[in-house]
Amino acid sequence: MHSFSKLKSSHVLITGAGKGIGRAIALEMSQHASKLTLIGRNEKNLKEVQSLVEKNCAVQILLCDITVEKSVQATFAKAASSFGPIAVLVNNAGQAQSASFQKTTLANLRAMLDVNLNGAFLCIQAVIEEMLKLNYARVINIASTAAQKGYPYVSAYVAAKHGVLGLTRSLALEFAKSRITFNAICPGFADTDIVSESLKTITAKTNLSRENALQELVKNNPQRRLIAPDEVAQQVLWLCHDLSQSINGQALSIAGGEVMS
Repeated sequence: MHSFSKLKSSHVLITGAGKGIGRAIALEMSQHASKLTLIGRNEKNLKEVQSLVEKNCAVQILLCDITVEKSVQATFAKAASSFGPIAVLVNNAGQAQSASFQKTTLANLRAMLDVNLNGAFLCIQAVIEEMLKLNYARVINIASTAAQKGYPYVSAYVAAKHGVLGLTRSLALEFAKSRITFNAICPGFADTDIVSESLKTITAKTNLSRENALQELVKNNPQRRLIAPDEVAQQVLWLCHDLSQSINGQALSIAGGEVMS
């Protein structure tokens, strides 16, 4: 029976694994993969996740700044030396900043490109050569509906996430004859720390209450709610199924119908 037989013997690496969507993905993947590497910048958060998943699979945590090429190369080499080639890469690490376009500086844009786009680029480059030797591999980029449409006051973030989707689609075609698939998952506003910070910014700059600010964020979602991190984790798992090999170069929207394409 086809299921997750290939995933069960695979090494999975997740960036930004210490909280939010990354944490949810780690918890889900630990139920199916044999080896899990959790990467992030906050050791305390990573250790908390490690304690939750170590009963299910072999797990290691590594600190890494994904915006620094040498840091990525060294960290990924260390991960592979311990657990073998990385077969599943989940590029989840990301950051959002909000500001009007007039107040968005070049430094703001570069920061958003560094963590959201350049980080994914560097991580993929760190695994691609070994992935090409495997008979099963997945690259899953956690993007956003901001990769599919525009939003006001987050132009730098939207530009970076559009870049992530473009990178995903280009690599899906370039490596289509390999056993690697490249896909992007595009959640709408999710129940994460990033959204909590956005709500704080909105309430601080307006007269809106937190509840009214939340309603403003979810108004474009026909279901009028935040996306649960577990919903994203389930889609990551689905892309790792044995029979998901033909799902390639896709932007999978998890947004209650906000984006239909």
